[in-house]
Amino acid sequence: MSSSLSQQALLCTCGLSADFVISQMSMIANRVFSGIQPTGVPHLGNYFGAIESWVRLQDEYSSILYSIADLHSITVPQHAGTLKQNILDMTASLLACGINPERSVLFQQSKISEHNELGWILGCLTSMPRLRHLPQWKMKTSGQKEEGSLGLFTYPVLQSADILLYKSTHVPVGEDQLQHLELTQDLARIFNNQYGCIFPIPKAILSEAKRIKSLRNPTTKMSKSDPQKLATVYINDSAEDILLKFRKAVTDFTSEVTYDPETRPGVSNLITVHTAVTGKTIEEVVQHSKGLDTARYKYVVAEAVIEKFAPIKNEIERLRTEQGFLEQVLYRGAEKAKELAHPFYREIQKLVGFS
Repeated sequence: MSSSLSQQALLCTCGLSADFVISQMSMIANRVFSGIQPTGVPHLGNYFGAIESWVRLQDEYSSILYSIADLHSITVPQHAGTLKQNILDMTASLLACGINPERSVLFQQSKISEHNELGWILGCLTSMPRLRHLPQWKMKTSGQKEEGSLGLFTYPVLQSADILLYKSTHVPVGEDQLQHLELTQDLARIFNNQYGCIFPIPKAILSEAKRIKSLRNPTTKMSKSDPQKLATVYINDSAEDILLKFRKAVTDFTSEVTYDPETRPGVSNLITVHTAVTGKTIEEVVQHSKGLDTARYKYVVAEAVIEKFAPIKNEIERLRTEQGFLEQVLYRGAEKAKELAHPFYREIQKLVGFS
């Protein structure tokens, strides 16, 4: 048994709670974990919802792992060639946005078999009613005649394994993912109580990210699955495409630029995008936009988006031509992830009785 595991066991046998033991350990080594599905080049919602904060966290934490979650992606049908290209495109996009593989471990989830193995163990500690109440399952299966795949049902358990496998102490999440993180926390406690104090109880880093809506239906999130092609702005879109998409953005019949998400969701969404790309507050944006009608304001927002993402777009296009380099980044990241995952999983195996 390793010295760290022995220390945990000693503290537990001294009558201290598992949460107290783990909280003391997490003070020594904080570690951030997050993942993103390989859906190709991100859109504005992906960038401001996750990637921008990922880049910032590199300045705040010394140990960070970012996973390209290809195992999660196959909960819906995927074409093999498309998935492979999407993994590389997402890698190029993350690097272009500022993820530094020298400061973060960037890796492909499926290359680390311990994710699946720990997922099985945690699945045996999870009840089916608990999973049925999670937002991922309810959202994906609502209105469908069939309930969905087993992979989709157990998605949150694998997500928990992703986090716990690296002794992660902090997870950047939006409010819509809090219930999934709560499952992770509960599974860590259940395992600690049943087998031994080994998992930290990960805490949420609540994102203050802007929620970007569809340009064609501003009451719903911006999404790659939106059938309306003008609804979604990708961070590598051409200037011409960005101008077109914002020019066609749904607003209303009032020309003044005001922020009121309830009654003016379209214009408010434009303001949200504007604040996100410029760093200005809503009040500043509205004040500076006085005298503009919404038609002219669309161009102002589009120009700000073009200016923000032009260098990122250029870097994505450059990196996409260097497939060997992208594969090497993922290979080295997987090596680093494996160095962390394998010895820790050996400790888990011993506690469970597998070895």
